[in-house]
Amino acid sequence: MSGMTESQAREEICRVGASLFARGYVHATAGNISVRLPPEAGGGYLITPTDACLGALVPERLARVDEAGVQTSGDRASKTLVLHRRIYDAARVFDPATACVIHTHSTHCVALTLEAPVGQATQPGQGEPPELLPPITPYFVMKVGHVPLIAYHRPGASEAADAVASAITRYGQRGAPIRAVMLSRLGPNVWHDSPAAAMAVLEELEETARLHLLTQRRSAPLPAPAIAELRERFGARWSTPV
Repeated sequence: MSGMTESQAREEICRVGASLFARGYVHATAGNISVRLPPEAGGGYLITPTDACLGALVPERLARVDEAGVQTSGDRASKTLVLHRRIYDAARVFDPATACVIHTHSTHCVALTLEAPVGQATQPGQGEPPELLPPITPYFVMKVGHVPLIAYHRPGASEAADAVASAITRYGQRGAPIRAVMLSRLGPNVWHDSPAAAMAVLEELEETARLHLLTQRRSAPLPAPAIAELRERFGARWSTPV
């Protein structure tokens, strides 16, 4: 996002929103997009308005929010603003260029969280934190990485923001910074250094979820040596859960 003007950022949010809507990654008024503006563009944030359809965004109506989280212009900001700001604060410790967060209710990702009752982990493990997906394809490992599964909280709940920030810090400190989390029964949040890059993470994540469902959750993970090779050759951010 470095060098992008506020006007350009507004246009890019609308372009990405329209693309996601047209391809079914979001529906109705679900989902939201934010951008952290660089200092040369005045700092602060742009975020889609509450209950806005991502397929019909208007650049001038995007909410403008200052560094303190106070809205200064545009339609009323999405209620997920608090979560987005927590993601930026936590993720930028490990990826200082983080400048865009996208949240959707992507069908296959959400479907993977529906079998277990609310409050119960959907993926049993040997004392491991639950994750949405195993490492079943090289591009999931390289382009997305670990996706911790966040227990269900109502939309906009501060507890969800706390859990997401904690997960970002936990994975970053063990040398596997993440670019996505999954809010159980709601949808993924992904982030990167631009709207286009964040959208690419989302696309790879949703496609991997679709593949996993097509195999009825019986997808065999890549073996450890294959993952090690992806780390060595391509800098993949994957480590053994602790």
